[in-house]
Amino acid sequence: MKMQVLSRSQIRERSWPFLLDAVVLGAVLAVIYALVAVGRYWFGAVTPAAEISRSPKALPLYAFYSLVRMAAAYLLSLVFAVSYGYIASHSKRWQGVMLAVLDILQSIPVLSFLPGVMLAMVALFPTRQMGIEFGSIILIFTGQVWNMAFSFYASLQAIPRELREASRVYRFSRLQTFLQLELPYGAIGLVWNSMVSVAGGWFFLMACEMFVLGKRDFRLPGLGSFLQSAASAGDTPAILWGLTVMVAVIVLIDQLVWRPAIAWSDKFKFEQVESKAAPASGVLRLLRRSPLLSRLRHAVWTPLSERVYRRSAQHRSVQHAASDTLRSEAPRWHIVAGSVFVGALLLLILYGVLQAFYTLRTVTLGELVVTIKSAGATFLRVAAALIIASAWTIPVGVAIGFHPRLARIAQPLAQVAASVPATALFPVILLGLISLGGGLGTGSILLMLLGTQWYILFNVVAGAIAIPSDLREVGDVFQFRAIQRWRTIILPGIFPYLITGLVTASGGAWNASIVAEYFHFKGEVLSTFGLGAQISSATDSGNFALLLLSTMVMAAFVVTVNRLLWRPLYRLGETRFRLDN
Repeated sequence: MKMQVLSRSQIRERSWPFLLDAVVLGAVLAVIYALVAVGRYWFGAVTPAAEISRSPKALPLYAFYSLVRMAAAYLLSLVFAVSYGYIASHSKRWQGVMLAVLDILQSIPVLSFLPGVMLAMVALFPTRQMGIEFGSIILIFTGQVWNMAFSFYASLQAIPRELREASRVYRFSRLQTFLQLELPYGAIGLVWNSMVSVAGGWFFLMACEMFVLGKRDFRLPGLGSFLQSAASAGDTPAILWGLTVMVAVIVLIDQLVWRPAIAWSDKFKFEQVESKAAPASGVLRLLRRSPLLSRLRHAVWTPLSERVYRRSAQHRSVQHAASDTLRSEAPRWHIVAGSVFVGALLLLILYGVLQAFYTLRTVTLGELVVTIKSAGATFLRVAAALIIASAWTIPVGVAIGFHPRLARIAQPLAQVAASVPATALFPVILLGLISLGGGLGTGSILLMLLGTQWYILFNVVAGAIAIPSDLREVGDVFQFRAIQRWRTIILPGIFPYLITGLVTASGGAWNASIVAEYFHFKGEVLSTFGLGAQISSATDSGNFALLLLSTMVMAAFVVTVNRLLWRPLYRLGETRFRLDN
C-alpha cells in the first residue's frame, strides 16, 4: 500500500480552511465573552461618578467600554433608521409629519436630550450601572441616527420606476420587496452614512461619557471621559495617548467592518455595465472562503429565506383572492385602532406642551431676546462652516468615489479624521488661535467645520460611487469637457446624496455648537456668544427653563431652514434627478 506524500503547498492549501474556521469560531467566542463581561459590569452596583484615571494602563479597558457603547448605539441607530425611513417612504399620509419630526429631532443637541434621558434611565434602574450606561448609549444614538434615517428615506424615494414595476410584475411580497430591492438599493448610502454616523458618535463621546447635570456629576469609564479629563487638565501626554488608542481602534474597525461593508455593498450598484475597478477587502474575501460560513449559508440561511419568501407569497395570494370579501365584511378595527393611537399621541403631545409652558414660566423677556440674538450668531457660524466644508468636500468626494485606488487610501484616512473628537484637539487649536490674535469666535467655526464637514464628504463619495459606470463611459465616448461632465453627469448623479449630506451637516453643525462655543480648559470656562454656549451653560447650572427655551429656538431655526431651503431641494432630487428620468 502506497502512502501519499503531500507537498508543502498542498498541506498549506488543506490547512488554510481549518485556520479560517478557527478564526471565525475564535471571533464568536470573543464576542460571547465580551457580552458576558459587559453584562456583569452593567448589572453591578451603580457608580455615577467613577474616578477617571489618566494613566495609559487604563486605556485598553476604557477603549473596550467605549467600543461596546458605540456598537450598541449603532445597532439601535441602524434599526431605527431603516424602520423610520421605510415607514416614511411608504406612508403618504404620515410622510410629511414624520419628516417634520425628523427635522426637529436632528436639530436638538445631544445635551438637550441629556436631562430627560439620564434622569429617566437612572429612575428605571436606580441600583444598577445599567441605567447610566443605557443613558449614555441613547445619547450617542441621538448624535448619529438622523443622517442614516434621512439617507435610507432618500434612497427609497430614488428607486427607479422600472425596478418597482418589476417587483410588482413578479408579485413580490412586502418582505421580499424590502429584502431584495429596497434594502439593497439603499445599501451604499446606508454604509457610507453609517461610517459618518459612527464618526459623529466618537465626536460626541466626550460629552456622553462625562457630564454635569445640576449638582450631579456623571462619569463613565471610557475613551471619551479619559480625553475630556485630560483636556480639562491640559495634560498633553494623556491627550496624545488617548488619541493614539482611539485612532488604533478606528483603524481596526475600518479594516474589520467598514472596508468589507463597502466592498459588499458595491454589488448592489444599479448599472448595466460592470465597473472596471470595484472596491476590494481582504477580510471579506477570507470570510467568503470560510467553509464554516459557506455551510451555514447553504444549510441554514438559503433554505430559511426561501421558506419565508414562499410563505409570504402564499399569504399574499390568499389575501388577493379574498380581498373583496374582506373589504366588504371585515370590521374596521384597524381604523379604530389607528384613531385610538392618534388620539393617545395627541394627548401625549398636549401634555408635553403644557409641561413645557409650565417650565418656561420663569423665563424673562430679556432672556428671550438674548436667546434669539445668540441663535442668529450661531446661525452665521453654521452657514460659514457649511460654505467652507462644501468648497473642498464636493470635488474631493467625487475624486474618491470615481477612483477606487484613491478610495482605498483616502477612505480610512477620512474615517480616522472624522472620528477623532475635535474637542480633544481644541486646546492646541485654541492656543494657536490666541497666539495669532484670534479667539473662540473664530475657533468655534473651525470646531464646527471639523465636526460636520464629513457628513458632506461621505455622502458625496456615496453618490459618486452610485453613479452607473455606463453613464460615466458616455462622457468618455463623447469626450465631455470637465464642465460638461460636472453639469450633465456628476452633479445630477450626486445631487440627492449631496442634499442629504448638507441637511445632516447643517443639523450636525448646530449640534456641534454646544461644544464649539463653550469649552472647559484648565479649570476655566471659555465661551463665546451663541446658542450652543447658552445650552451648555444652562446644562451645567441645571437651569432647565433656559435649556428648554434654547432648545426650542434652535429647533425652530433648523426646521425653518429645512422647510425654506432643504425640503424644496429634496423634492427636486426626487423628481428631476432620478435614474429613470
